[in-house]
Amino acid sequence: MRLAELSERSGVSAATIKYYLREGLLSPGERITATQADYDASHLRRLKLVRALIQVGRVPVAAAKEVLAALEDDALDHHTRLGVAVEALPNAPEPSPDDPHARAARASVDALIEELGWQYGGSDPAGSSGAYRTLLTAVTALARLGYPCGPEELAPYAAAAAQLAVTDLDLVERGRTPAEQVEAAVALTVLYEPVLLSLRRLAQAQESARRFVRP
Repeated sequence: MRLAELSERSGVSAATIKYYLREGLLSPGERITATQADYDASHLRRLKLVRALIQVGRVPVAAAKEVLAALEDDALDHHTRLGVAVEALPNAPEPSPDDPHARAARASVDALIEELGWQYGGSDPAGSSGAYRTLLTAVTALARLGYPCGPEELAPYAAAAAQLAVTDLDLVERGRTPAEQVEAAVALTVLYEPVLLSLRRLAQAQESARRFVRP
């Protein structure tokens, strides 16, 4: 397909596609003439991923390049490539260790993770330190405001997350090749998070009505 068709099918403007080509986010097409190139389904798939990273996930171009480089690094195993890609997504900075609320949050989070037997950060070859930092930041805010955030309160959320992880990876494994699977994992991480948040709010509304609205 030519650039115009690639733009139409991907929903990405021709100018943006040219920018992605210049930045190395998209591989060049097969040269037909001095001014024209032909693109295939792999370009369309990659464009969808780049769009998910940059336009939806707000990942900087430099970080997006790291993700794409990891996807193409055959020296990395499937799990590690997935971890490198997801780790590049925006995460919150780690709270100050001098903050007493942050120390309480870390104790709660570490106790929960130990109880679950999960690995993260340096103990996980794929890396998950970004998600760990974001979790610490969120639980620190809960602790600072005096809301319950101990391991017993966090455990039901962890259980729901574990089940969602199974659903996520079931979707990912529909990809025909390892490259497609890792690409799908990154895209779905970005695109399904607002779906998850919206469904949670809808479910809260239903449960609130069930509990508090009189017949």
